[in-house]
Amino acid sequence: MSSTTAGQARAKVIPESDLQANLASFVRHLRAENKAPSTIVTYAKAVEQLDGFLAAPRRRRPRLVADLRREDIEAFLVDRSEAGMRPATLSQRFRSLQQFFRWLAEEGEIERSPMATMHPPQVPETPPPVLREEELRRLLEACAGTSFDDRRDSAILRLFIDTGMRRAELAGLRLEDVDFDHEVALVLGKGRRPRACPFGHRTGQALDRYLRVRSRRADAHEPWLWLGKRGRLTETGVEQVVKRRGRAAGLADIHPHQFRHTYAHQWLAAGGTEGDLMRLAGWKSRQMLARYGASAADERAREAYKRLSPGDRL
Repeated sequence: MSSTTAGQARAKVIPESDLQANLASFVRHLRAENKAPSTIVTYAKAVEQLDGFLAAPRRRRPRLVADLRREDIEAFLVDRSEAGMRPATLSQRFRSLQQFFRWLAEEGEIERSPMATMHPPQVPETPPPVLREEELRRLLEACAGTSFDDRRDSAILRLFIDTGMRRAELAGLRLEDVDFDHEVALVLGKGRRPRACPFGHRTGQALDRYLRVRSRRADAHEPWLWLGKRGRLTETGVEQVVKRRGRAAGLADIHPHQFRHTYAHQWLAAGGTEGDLMRLAGWKSRQMLARYGASAADERAREAYKRLSPGDRL
């Protein structure tokens, strides 16, 4: 048998993948469960990456869901880790695949999840640094002009600073979601749970200025609050706004989620209650409060000590 014929024979031993076919059904299930679009994208990306990993010529591993084993999932996670994937993202991939295989077992497509006895990878507590007031001022100064982009970006940054809302929540805002009378923005959070995010007078002023220049656009009839060069400003567009203004302000590697950590830090540093923060941020678990409150927690403790020093009271 020639080497080519032998290679073809070996290739036939490995069945075609049915991961993608099952992924399509899984996505329909997630939509029926009313999962957020960003959650669906995250789950799908994990399955697609696993399929690509198994299909690599040097592996040629089974790609039928019934044939997958724990070792296949572990090898995939090790490969992602060695490729430089951050621990938090690796944990996200683990949990996404865990949900996928759990659903397959519940649907009777497989007898048992290959991940049934697996434990999620450890994620070290490395909260991102919070933004200081001086840095926030520089960001706002970077878009202090009167052009459409300046007005829009200023409103976006102020809304992030004032509410700590998620990028997807901010990008998903519609015109009708902004209530100027009560100074709140109504967002659809994780789990598709609605939440009111209060904002201050200056943020209201920035939004009003943006809406006035927005009203002169040819696409002003669009229901979405944020407009870009070609219609609606997407989540990616919002992130690009933050990064572009960050570079102009001399801030490297800034990203939208830093505003959420900064918001939690500032709230707690100012004496705000943890219960109120959980409601405002849309957290159901105190675990999330602990995670986001970890940013600059030592600094808050030192400031509190200055006020409460036992020795200074003697």
